[in-house]
Amino acid sequence: MFSKSHDSGIYALFIENPKDIDLKVGSLGVVHFPKGYYVYIGSAQKNMRKRIERHYSKEKNLRWHIDYFLQHAYLVGHFSIELPKHCEEQVAIEMVKREKFIKNFGSSDSKAKSHLFYGSKDIWDEVKRIMYDCRRN
Repeated sequence: MFSKSHDSGIYALFIENPKDIDLKVGSLGVVHFPKGYYVYIGSAQKNMRKRIERHYSKEKNLRWHIDYFLQHAYLVGHFSIELPKHCEEQVAIEMVKREKFIKNFGSSDSKAKSHLFYGSKDIWDEVKRIMYDCRRN
C-alpha cells in the first residue's frame, strides 16, 4: 500500500463511485454524488501513514466529510508527496479551475471551493501533475 515512508505532506485519494447517490454529509446536509471517478485532496502534517490507513478503513467514527462518502464509494488508491500544507490549498484551487467539484466539501479551513473533484479517470493523473508542479514552485 505504501511505497515510500514520509511523515507529513499532502495526499490525493483516488475514489470510484459506482452509482449516483444522495448522502447526508455532516454539516453539508444531503449531497448528490454522480457516478464516476473522484479525487480528494488532503494533508497530514504528522502521521501521514496513519491518516491514509484511516481512509481505507470502513470501521471508524465519521469525522470528516470524506468519511461519509467513503462509506459508499470505493477508495482504489492514493498518492502522497512531501509538500508544505499550503500546497493542499493550492492544488485544490487549481483543480477547481479544471474539474467539476462538490461545493464546500472538505474545504472548511481552505480558500478553495472544494477538496473533492470528479470527472473521467484521467482526473487521477491530472492531480498528480498539479501536485508535482507545486513541488517545483
